[in-house]
Amino acid sequence: MLTLKLHPNLIECGTDEAGRGCLAGPVTAAAIILPDDFSNNILNDSKQLSEIKRNMLKPLLEDCSLTHSVAHVFMEEIDSINILNASILAMQRAITQLKPQPEHIIVDGNKFKPYHNTPHTCVIKGDGKYLSIAAASVLAKTYRDEFMEKIHEEFPMYNWKKNKGYPTVEHREAIRKYGITKYHRKSFRLLPEQFTLDLK
Repeated sequence: MLTLKLHPNLIECGTDEAGRGCLAGPVTAAAIILPDDFSNNILNDSKQLSEIKRNMLKPLLEDCSLTHSVAHVFMEEIDSINILNASILAMQRAITQLKPQPEHIIVDGNKFKPYHNTPHTCVIKGDGKYLSIAAASVLAKTYRDEFMEKIHEEFPMYNWKKNKGYPTVEHREAIRKYGITKYHRKSFRLLPEQFTLDLK
C-alpha cells in the first residue's frame, strides 16, 4: 500500500520523469499535488501498470489533483546538458507550473537540484512508495507515450508507437538501416558500432 505523503502537514508535490533511457524523443516529467483524502487501489509505479491501466488512471488523476503539470525537455537540450540534467530540468519545469506551489517536493530517484527555497526529498524507487510520485510517473509516461505515438506517424519505420524510443533490437536495426532523425539523441550511443555512425 502506497503512502500519500512524506510530510502530511505540508502542501507536497510528487515528481517523476519518463524516457530517460530512450534513444529518441524527449524526456518528460510530471508534478502533481493530490488532495489529502486521495486514495486509489490501482495506482502504482507506472512501470508496474499495463498501458490500459495507465491510460485509465490519467484522466482520473488529472480530475482529482489539486494541481498537476507536465513538461518535455527535447533532444537538443538533452544533447547539450546531458540526460541527468535534462531529467531534473523537466521535473523543475513541471513544478514551476503548479498552482499552488508546493511547500515540499518528493522526487523519484536519488538526484535533484534545489528548486528556489523549497525543500525536497529524493526517494529511491519512490514511485512504488508514495502516491503522488506514482501519479507523476503515470502522467509523465502517458504524455510521453502520446508524443512518441504522434511522431511515429512521421517516421513509422522506427516503430515508436510500440517501442516509444527505447533501445530495442528493432529500433536499433531501423537506425542501422535508415540512419537517424531529428528526434534521435545524438549524444547517446545509438548503435554498438557508434564510432562508424554518421551523426551529421
